[in-house]
Amino acid sequence: MRNIAVLGSGVMGHGIAQVSAMSGYNVALRDIEQGFLDRAMEKIRWSLEKMVSKERISPQESKAVLERIRPVVDLQDAVRGADMVIEVVPEVMEIKKKVYAELDSVADPGTVFASNTSTLPITEIAGTTSRPEKFIGIHFFNPPQLMKLVEVIPGEKTAPEITGMTTKFVESVGKQAVICRKDVPGFIINRLFIPMVHEACYVRDRTGAALEEVDSAVKFKMGFPMGIFELADFTGLDVIHKATVEMHQRDKKVINPHKEVKQMFEEKKMGQKSGEGYYRYSDDKYERVALSESLASGCDHTQLVANVINNAAWLITNGASDAEEIEKAARLGLGLKKPLFETAREVGIDKIISELEGLAAKHGEFYRPDPLLLSMR
Repeated sequence: MRNIAVLGSGVMGHGIAQVSAMSGYNVALRDIEQGFLDRAMEKIRWSLEKMVSKERISPQESKAVLERIRPVVDLQDAVRGADMVIEVVPEVMEIKKKVYAELDSVADPGTVFASNTSTLPITEIAGTTSRPEKFIGIHFFNPPQLMKLVEVIPGEKTAPEITGMTTKFVESVGKQAVICRKDVPGFIINRLFIPMVHEACYVRDRTGAALEEVDSAVKFKMGFPMGIFELADFTGLDVIHKATVEMHQRDKKVINPHKEVKQMFEEKKMGQKSGEGYYRYSDDKYERVALSESLASGCDHTQLVANVINNAAWLITNGASDAEEIEKAARLGLGLKKPLFETAREVGIDKIISELEGLAAKHGEFYRPDPLLLSMR
């Protein structure tokens, strides 16, 4: 596999194009307007120049990378001879289906289709094409130039050799692949992360803990690189709201939506990108929230640990992953400094089960402990 076509030149698209070209692949970067492509190429140049200035690559290597990326507007021209097409268009099912209808008619029969989606069902998208066995999910994390994790998600009809080929491609561009073995809502990372944002809102409602207390508990007691609300602001409340809708639509048991997330989205409080989310941000630079171990003592983190470990257990019980892969994904994708199951053992499995059963009695079946947790007693 030498030739890659990337459809969409936004932040994710031009980042994937850059890491692919840096690993020796010939890349056709396609978008619907030349202006979009011009901006994308400018950003790639800027990124490469920064790497040259830090002596991570030579000027000659930078030039060679740029020469391997071909910006193009015409779809048929972009995908001609491509071994794999990585689609990075907006996370809207109708847009993706429209793209694939056109793509399917012009791509070579042997070309593999890979969708860079974080939440949309791979099997459903694949079903709109004539090649579901050659269709796979390939979820890069933002920014692709820096983040090491890539989730690989086969659909129901994806051929095993396509999963293997995609995994090798991910490794060839310097990333680490984690396979989500079943096309489940949220895959692995969002299955853990998105419900936890909502659960943190419920913790505040039910305990009266302050934002900084919850965030300090997540950072200092659970080993996250930042607080959960801080991470939500960093990710973007628009992204979290969209993922929430998609995941909840597919499976009502995956997430217990808190009204605050939707409300913030509607009020355009998107986090860092808009200057305000759970916290306020100044225009000139990103300021880390002041968190501390003393603040962490003001929040009992049992409910949060129970939520995230129950979802991890669900992934294992339902054959989507295993403990080792989940820990790898959490370390690389969420930046966890401490394994999830280690945190759970520190809190106590019996205490977590008791917490979940109490919450289920008060707030419904969403909190029912997974059979795997019950077996760990």
